[in-house]
Amino acid sequence: MSTLLPTAIVGSLPKPSWLAEPEKLWSPWQLDGAALVEGKQDALRAAVHEQERAGIDIVSDGEQTRQHFVTTFIEHLDGIDQQRKETVRIRDRYDAAVPTVVGAVGRPAPVFVDDARFLRSQTDRPIKWALPGPMTMIDTLSDQHYKSREKLAWEFATILNQEARELEAAGVDIIQFDEPAFTVFHDEVQDWGVAALERAAEGLRAETVVHICYGYGIEANNRWKETLGAEWRQYEQSFPLLQQSSIDIVSLECIHSHVPLELVELIRGKKVMLGAIDVATETVETPEEVAEVLRRALDHVDADKLIPSTNCGMAPLARGAALSKLSALAAGAGIVRAELAGLTAPIAR
Repeated sequence: MSTLLPTAIVGSLPKPSWLAEPEKLWSPWQLDGAALVEGKQDALRAAVHEQERAGIDIVSDGEQTRQHFVTTFIEHLDGIDQQRKETVRIRDRYDAAVPTVVGAVGRPAPVFVDDARFLRSQTDRPIKWALPGPMTMIDTLSDQHYKSREKLAWEFATILNQEARELEAAGVDIIQFDEPAFTVFHDEVQDWGVAALERAAEGLRAETVVHICYGYGIEANNRWKETLGAEWRQYEQSFPLLQQSSIDIVSLECIHSHVPLELVELIRGKKVMLGAIDVATETVETPEEVAEVLRRALDHVDADKLIPSTNCGMAPLARGAALSKLSALAAGAGIVRAELAGLTAPIAR
């Protein structure tokens, strides 16, 4: 898009209380049947309105029609027994009972395409849709069929590519793959993780994003981050690989994290979705705080490749705080946009 410093959110927004219990991950729906279908569309419509009202340039669904960024997609696939739960280690951090892969995985029907088509009908702005990445999907299951993380990841990559192509046909401009597992399984990222991600994005005309964060919303993630020391340098492992990949945009967290901003140099040439909104607190950033993060980022990424965004999804936050953060993001980007315009304005004679 032609807008300088176009703003976007990474993923989720809080759901309204009449749709799901607020400030809670995996919150159960408050409605069912036809009322749930209508309620999801109403919530999506409201999310679009709030983003446009706040000044967000690249609009998303705010994940209003799904309970979780990974599990909702998996629930629609063949070959996975949702009732057979096995305990596995998630991202080498915590144990969880997860569904089991019992046969060949497949996608019997589109998962999000109708929702994306509805989103497209609600706005004239560019729209973005998020899907889980292959490595993060396999790390959320017990595999009793393929017995190989790599084989299962390649199967999921093919399924994701099918979904992504249909999302593109429904009018989605930017397709995002969420890969928080890239901060943990560095050898696999190098051996086949980036290649599987590229397979998921193969043949798309829409721009593609990979979002890599350190995890939010649960105590296990907070405890893990406390062990990482004064600098979080995990991006040092994946960024050089992604810089050479076919993925168009790399999304990372920045504000109030311990990520050294100079690591962004490792993806020089790519577009960068830079997290300038902290999703781990309900304290609302000032526009100037956002602007300062973006100014520092411009030392490492060209202005025409910088996309100011949130660090991650905001589902667990209070709805009012999250919406105020959207306004702060847009206002902070506006400050820097005006500064850049002043730098490039012709000198009066």
